[in-house]
Amino acid sequence: MELKGKQLILASNSPRRKELLGGLDVPFVVDAKTRFHERFAPDTPHEIVPVLMSEGKSEGFHRELAENEILITADTMVLCGDEILGKPRSHADEERMLRMLSGRDHQVITAVTLRDRHHYKTCTDVAHVWFKELSQAEIDYYINHYHPHDKAGAYGIQEWIGYIGITRIEGSYFNIMGLPVHLVYEMLQEFIG
Repeated sequence: MELKGKQLILASNSPRRKELLGGLDVPFVVDAKTRFHERFAPDTPHEIVPVLMSEGKSEGFHRELAENEILITADTMVLCGDEILGKPRSHADEERMLRMLSGRDHQVITAVTLRDRHHYKTCTDVAHVWFKELSQAEIDYYINHYHPHDKAGAYGIQEWIGYIGITRIEGSYFNIMGLPVHLVYEMLQEFIG
């Protein structure tokens, strides 16, 4: 894709998002400085939480954008039943989340926001993921070897737990990793014209 003089900024320190955006073969820089604090009211409808977070990250970017810059922000949420599974706060929380996901399905919702000085657009992508029943030994092995404290829902589909535990997905694999690159590509084409 020809950027026509535009400079892409990925406002995320996620190694997975860097890898995925890099797969589009477009040059970009990473600048994740933000004034935004990720908070939302408890009665916020689940499906709009990632939108609020992604747009908040965009609006909270630490400086004004230059005329030729396009900012990309994103937020991924794991929803199991009625509970949002964010990043685990402890080893016990990792175990609790994986037990909750074991033997059932859940949703992964990612919102992506693109913004330049004249345009603003947010899109969301939803994927459904099914886990087999996970044994305690499998949960312990994954936590002890992969330390999923930085991942929503306490797992990475691209890691060992995804290899042995995920039996089915509906939707974008890359959305589950943290960035629905097919949407980013379409949005970039629109922004660049």
